[in-house]
Amino acid sequence: MRVLLASFAVAAMLAAPAQAQTKIHVGCTATSDCASAMVAVDEGIFKKHGLDVEMTPIAINSNIPAAILSDSIQIGGPTSTVFLQAADGGLDLVAIAGATVMSPVSNRNITAFVRNGITIKEPKDFIGKKVGAPGLNAFLHVLFVKWLVEKGVDPKKVNFVEVTFPTMGDIIKSGGVDAVLTSEPTVTRMLNAKLGSVGAHYAVDLGRTDPIIFYAASREWAEKNAETVKKFRAAIAEGAKIVNGDREKASASISKFTKQPLELVKATPPNRSEPTLTPEQLGWWIDVMSSQKMLQTKLDTKKLIFN
Repeated sequence: MRVLLASFAVAAMLAAPAQAQTKIHVGCTATSDCASAMVAVDEGIFKKHGLDVEMTPIAINSNIPAAILSDSIQIGGPTSTVFLQAADGGLDLVAIAGATVMSPVSNRNITAFVRNGITIKEPKDFIGKKVGAPGLNAFLHVLFVKWLVEKGVDPKKVNFVEVTFPTMGDIIKSGGVDAVLTSEPTVTRMLNAKLGSVGAHYAVDLGRTDPIIFYAASREWAEKNAETVKKFRAAIAEGAKIVNGDREKASASISKFTKQPLELVKATPPNRSEPTLTPEQLGWWIDVMSSQKMLQTKLDTKKLIFN
C-alpha cells in the first residue's frame, strides 16, 4: 500500500506542472481598444480555451513595450506607432493578434479637446498651445501631427506633453494644458463636466481605416508559447464578435476595466475590433512615421507579425 501511495504521489507531482496554468497578464491603457480581451476575460472565453488571463492597467501606452520585456506583462496592447518605434529601436517584439482599427464611426470618438478660455477655429490656432497626449509618439499623437502637417501647420510649433487618460479632466480643469488628444468616453465625460469643448475631429478629417492597437508579445515568449498564442488568437476572435455585436456586454467589460461610468460607456460606440492583422496593414503607419522622422531603419513588416 505504501508503495502504491508513493506511486500516486509521484504521479501527481509529475502531472501538476502539465495541468497548472501560467497566468498571462495583458496590459492596456484605459480605453476601449482592448475590449476584445476584456470581454474574453469577463465572459470566460479565455478559460474556455484553457488560458488564465488577467487584465493589467497601464497608464501610458508608450510604457507597454518595456512592460512586456520586463515580463511584468506577457502581452500588451501598444498602439501601432508605439510598437513600430519600439521595433525600430531594436526591441524584439511581435504582433500576435489584432485589437482595433479606425473606422468612419469610431473616428468621431477621437478629438482634440480644448479647455475653457481657449478658442480653436482652425488648425493653425494650435500653434503655441500646450497639448497633452496619452503617450508621445503614440497613436493619438502621431495621428494629430499627421493632421497638422496636412493642414499646413508645423507641429514643432505645438508644445506636446504626456497626460494619462484618467488625469485628463483634472489637468484640463486646472489649466495645466490647453488641450488634450483624447477619445471616448473621456470626451463625453469632460463635456458633461463643462470643462471645455471639442477643438477638432482630426481623425474624421484623415478618414483612415488602419490598425489602432494590436496585441503584442516578445518574440522569445511567443516562440516558447506558440500553442498559447493560438489559443489567445482564438479567444480574441470570439471576444471581437461580442464587442462588435453586443453593446451591453462590451460596455460592461469596458466600464469595469477603465473605471468609467457604465452609462457613459454605453453612450459611445467602442472602436471596431478586428482580430486579424496583416503586414500590409502596417504599411501606412510606417510611411507616416518615416515622414515624421520617427523611424531610423527599414522595417520588414512580415517579420513583425508572429506566424
